Amino acid sequence: MIAENIRQVRERIREACRMAGRDPGEVTLIAVTKTMPCEAVMEAYAAGERIFGENRVQEILEKQPKLPSDVRWHMIGHLQRNKVKDVIDRAEMIHSVDSLRLAQEIETQAQKADLIAKILLEVNVAGEASKFGLKAEEVASVCEELSCLPHIRVCGLMTVAPYTPIPEENREVFRKLKKLSVDIRLKNINNINMNVLSMGMTNDYEIAIQEGATMIRVGTGIFGERI
Repeated sequence: MIAENIRQVRERIREACRMAGRDPGEVTLIAVTKTMPCEAVMEAYAAGERIFGENRVQEILEKQPKLPSDVRWHMIGHLQRNKVKDVIDRAEMIHSVDSLRLAQEIETQAQKADLIAKILLEVNVAGEASKFGLKAEEVASVCEELSCLPHIRVCGLMTVAPYTPIPEENREVFRKLKKLSVDIRLKNINNINMNVLSMGMTNDYEIAIQEGATMIRVGTGIFGERI
């Protein structure tokens, strides 16, 4: 089932890219393994997936030793500052940097680990009280603050759009994040790139792709409903 789900998701990615006049190679699929056992992850691995996203640091710590060494983990859930040290050398990218203080802690831990951490700034585009993320108007100033930190590489932006049974309703959210990334790119801030837009999940990733997503985070569409 998982292999067939992946095939269908990739076909829908290709179709969304065709409609938007984009190359499907521009879109990275992140298979979200939240609460899923290693057996399910290995089914996706056998179907060709190598990039997996986790919402909790503890799940990365538990699963990583049990899975092949070429699995690449992305931290996509809310990250507490006291957990940064546990994930700094395990996550290829941290999507959910939602405050200046968190970014500064990532810098501290990356320096200790002698590495450069790739991060995305999480933006609460829709202004939902239940969601984490920077306000859109804060992002540029945070980028300025982070530009001098040598162990962080800001690669772009991320958002979690509102859940809605009508995916089209989130088009404006994705459009605003894309515009924000363009506006920041035009500022030419040192050490700040806007090459990555992580947006779109199982229910709305096709709309996100049409609006410029370069990474989509799909869990239920691959693994089924959460355990």
